[in-house]
Amino acid sequence: MSELLAKIAMCVERGKINKASPYPPDLKGQDGADELTKQAVAEKIDPAKILNEALVVGMARIGVKFRENKVFVPDVLMAAKAMNTAMVHIKPFFLSGAVKRKGTFVVGTVQGDLHDIGKNLVAMIIEGGGYEVVDLGTDVSAQKFLDAVDKNPNCAVGLSALLTTTMANMGNTVKTIKEKHPTVKVLVGGAPLTQEFATKIGADCYSPDPQGALDFLNAKAA
Repeated sequence: MSELLAKIAMCVERGKINKASPYPPDLKGQDGADELTKQAVAEKIDPAKILNEALVVGMARIGVKFRENKVFVPDVLMAAKAMNTAMVHIKPFFLSGAVKRKGTFVVGTVQGDLHDIGKNLVAMIIEGGGYEVVDLGTDVSAQKFLDAVDKNPNCAVGLSALLTTTMANMGNTVKTIKEKHPTVKVLVGGAPLTQEFATKIGADCYSPDPQGALDFLNAKAA
């Protein structure tokens, strides 16, 4: 990895958005993900390299740290902000087809559940992993998930639930998706869930943390 790409990865991992950002304190006054990514584009570094060898690397590091309880939700939010700021400079290359996403991930909190913190964290880590994320929000019906799968062939689907009372809706959503699209991979997560429950409802993956979901998708894409 070049020195510039390594610096971008570090800025994403640490949540250093731009030069004006006071966070983190030990990087105050230094260029952040914004300026460094702009520089990388100006130096004609391959945008795919900027994505895969800098932004994805930085988000992967913060994802692993979060799984290991070495950092917390605010740290992941800052990393995602830094990544999104950097993405502005390479998004035109996605639109032109010069850079390809690894795949599409449809995610939402199941019907009857309005909690979104866990779902948002998963979306951030997976987008940071190089995937296009279609976020359906909260209180999402099985039909809305199915419509999103119809519009995004070959996508994977992530279902989130925080309430035990909405776990039944998760099972119904998996069944609805699988009946029409049996090959679509469905990932589930949320505080009350277990591997046993995920297996029972026919989900393809259960992970207690966002990085585990990304690891599953990467293994599937390999």
